[in-house]
Amino acid sequence: MIDVGSYPTRSDAELAQSLLAVEGIASVVAADDAGGAYPFDLTGGAHLLVDEADAENAAAILAGRPDPEAKEQRP
Repeated sequence: MIDVGSYPTRSDAELAQSLLAVEGIASVVAADDAGGAYPFDLTGGAHLLVDEADAENAAAILAGRPDPEAKEQRP
């Protein structure tokens, strides 16, 4: 798994995770907050991890860059 983003809270990481899910990219949130039981105790922030094969595309999505392989659709 490759770290594609660091966030101050689990909630922020989960929002980013939803962006990847919409694009069909599976991800995992890794946070030092006892599984969300202590959301205020993030010593290292929350990290979003994806499979190595999806890392480049995931980073582009999270940065708001378009997918270079996607075809532009015009009305």
